[in-house]
Amino acid sequence: MFKGFQLSTFSKLEKIRVTRGAVAIALLDPDLKNDKGLINMLQLVNESDFDAIFIGGSLISDNEFESRLEEVVKNTELPVIIFPGSSNQLSQHADAVLFLSLISGRNPQYLIGEHVKSAPIIRNMKLEAIPTAYILLDGGVRSSVEVMSNTSPIPMNKHDIIMAHALAGEYLGNKFVFLEAGSGAENHAASEVVSILSEQLQIPIIVGGGVNTPKSVKSLVKSGAGYIVTGTKIEQNPSLDELLEFTNAVHQI
Repeated sequence: MFKGFQLSTFSKLEKIRVTRGAVAIALLDPDLKNDKGLINMLQLVNESDFDAIFIGGSLISDNEFESRLEEVVKNTELPVIIFPGSSNQLSQHADAVLFLSLISGRNPQYLIGEHVKSAPIIRNMKLEAIPTAYILLDGGVRSSVEVMSNTSPIPMNKHDIIMAHALAGEYLGNKFVFLEAGSGAENHAASEVVSILSEQLQIPIIVGGGVNTPKSVKSLVKSGAGYIVTGTKIEQNPSLDELLEFTNAVHQI
């Protein structure tokens, strides 16, 4: 190891996963609706044993994404990774960006269009890009992702179709498979689905959308989920004890 060598953000996350059993991710939406409460939510996240922060949203209602993200970075020691809703959500202040490809849909804008627009910007910002296969599952309600991307989710019981998409994502060279049920979903990605995928995939599985209880978290991690994302729970003004119970359920080692 030469002087000055630093692990990539992806490598840091994977080191946490191996050490702690799974990674607890707090999702913060830097939209206008959360303007006044964003730092309070961040302080709660800082105290609740989360391992990293995803920041982004399907729709940003004003032009303050950059300033809010910068404020988050200034007030946390956790890695901050952009979870972009579009190529407009980029900032050199973040540690990395999930380079999302919505492979469950057939909308070319989210398969390659946004990527072409954002790639030169990411390059100029020297921002670490983490290729991520993004699979939208039917969580029981029509999600913002579904509406904004104009794509349909895969029914949760179509295990063979979900598997085919996940394997395609891996073979395309992605570093993560992200199973997304959407913000406020009635049902998160089923533990059965996670178990089936984890037996076949060589890359880690991220689960987000509708994951709100320690019981759900334990089941997902036991089934093979390596990363658990929660955003709605943080926005619901939980107590510190509630969030600690949640992150303790993620960290099963």
